[in-house]
Amino acid sequence: MSWVLVALLVVPLAGALMLLVPYGKGRFLRAHALTVSGVTFALSLVAAVAYGSDGAVGMRLVTDLAWVPWLNLRFHLGVDGISLPLVVLTTLLTFLCFVYMCREGGDGPDRLPRGEVGPGRPRALVFTLLLLEVGVVGTFLALDLLLFFVFFEVVLIPMYFVIAIWGGHARRAAANKFILYTLLGSVVLLIGLLFVWARTGTLDMVALASAHGAGMSRSAQTLAFVAIGVGLAVKTPMWPLHTWLPAAHTEAPTVGSVLLAGVLLKMGTYGFARIAIPILPEGAAAVAPWLGAFAVIGIVYGCLACLAQRDLKRMIAYSSIGHMGFVLLGFATLTPVGLNAALFGNIAHGLITALLFFVVGGIKERYGTADIPALGGGMLARLPHLASLLTFACVASLGLPGLAGFWGEMLALLGAFDPAPGLSRPLFLTFMVLGGIGTVLTAAYFLVMLSRVTHGRPTETVHAPLLAAVGPAGAREAVAAAERVTEKVTADAEQVVEETMADGEDGGPADTVVDDTGGATARRDTEGARGSGNSGGGGRARGGRVRDVTPHELAAWVPLVVLILLFGLWPKALLSLTDPVVHGLLGAP
Repeated sequence: MSWVLVALLVVPLAGALMLLVPYGKGRFLRAHALTVSGVTFALSLVAAVAYGSDGAVGMRLVTDLAWVPWLNLRFHLGVDGISLPLVVLTTLLTFLCFVYMCREGGDGPDRLPRGEVGPGRPRALVFTLLLLEVGVVGTFLALDLLLFFVFFEVVLIPMYFVIAIWGGHARRAAANKFILYTLLGSVVLLIGLLFVWARTGTLDMVALASAHGAGMSRSAQTLAFVAIGVGLAVKTPMWPLHTWLPAAHTEAPTVGSVLLAGVLLKMGTYGFARIAIPILPEGAAAVAPWLGAFAVIGIVYGCLACLAQRDLKRMIAYSSIGHMGFVLLGFATLTPVGLNAALFGNIAHGLITALLFFVVGGIKERYGTADIPALGGGMLARLPHLASLLTFACVASLGLPGLAGFWGEMLALLGAFDPAPGLSRPLFLTFMVLGGIGTVLTAAYFLVMLSRVTHGRPTETVHAPLLAAVGPAGAREAVAAAERVTEKVTADAEQVVEETMADGEDGGPADTVVDDTGGATARRDTEGARGSGNSGGGGRARGGRVRDVTPHELAAWVPLVVLILLFGLWPKALLSLTDPVVHGLLGAP
């Protein structure tokens, strides 16, 4: 069954290369994307079944071929309880992204049109996402340090183009910031990997992990851990190396944000579990207090930043910094409980944040904005299904017991309560308290956001550029000009309202606010207004009516809801895979 892992790389790569041949559009492109990603996902399930659940430690489905013989480099692939869940998560999210891209209606750049032509270079987008899948899956399967680095770098270029071509208005700046940060981090990572190779004479990750740092002094391990850790921390991202993430998430298209948060961030944390901690145990012990400190700073900082955000996508991006802080705190404890918490939190965060970005993408497509004040509230009355999914995802992310987000954070705090021997227990108890404060702040910013977006009186929000042009650029003049226009409520203004946000019911008197660009935004109260239900299509039905969740959106989102519930109610389904491997890596009984 070792062919399965090779097929996991060959299928999406072949699917991407086929798109270089100029044939087939519209329906063919949809079928091609769904077939290739669906087959890849099915192969990951085959690998999961072949892996079994007997609790044995060690790599399985191994492929070990000569790659560059004169340098003793090998094409070495394998899977265990740490990498297998991440492989399945990657293939699942890629497949769901393509399902979501097949939605009807809407004008998003990440949509696959049914007809012969459509906006957004859909063929190039499918090619880029399949190539991205190859790099991520290869990173999780590689058992050679240099092969790991090659796949680690393959991911950067496709994601750069996803942001730079299909992103928002500030996409070029966000993409440049992403590529500069990650490339600089990769340089440091490569230096650390080459240092390990020079000291040990091998790049075999399995042999290095089994040796537990033999042949390297404590100072050498510490130096290597710092270099490798910094390179991985950029991708995680860890405070203060996080500043590329909010801009990348805000400007990326919906599917780009889903894959960036769902799997790309996991490449950094996976590197800690696969390379840094098992290969450099003494270096890990020396750096663990610093890793824990940066982790809890990131938790608190991310939560406070979320409380200050106006944009939904930007808020979720900052929430990822906090949640990944819990993952890093689990690693810093160097205990089986902590590492299991980190690995569980990895998967939980991937599922929950992917759902959050999917739902927020749907909201932005319907409202034309992700600005919280401009959304106007009352979404539960207007789009009940969409608002309910948003509420579920937020409640899962804040760590409600019974949902997947709870176990990673709770176990990370439990690991900090009793860290590994040699680590300062008072220090880690302080980390535990700060992490607990972070969970309270997480609940606060999500509940505040929900109260503003889903509750209250429903309003229609109309971004009217013509209002901004009535008066000077100043905010006061723009508001005065907007008030004069809305008092008259001319027939043209009524037509703009109906074409953009009307849901078929009469509204009340209009009021105005000023958006971030100094333009005016007209809003009309529509108490009790609702969308047109759950029937087909994209963001709007005929006549301009705003639609609730559509069939393609349900097909992409419901599997995530089911898995969040499954792992929340039955955490053993995941912990039974990771726990034996974690004990083996740490040499724990």
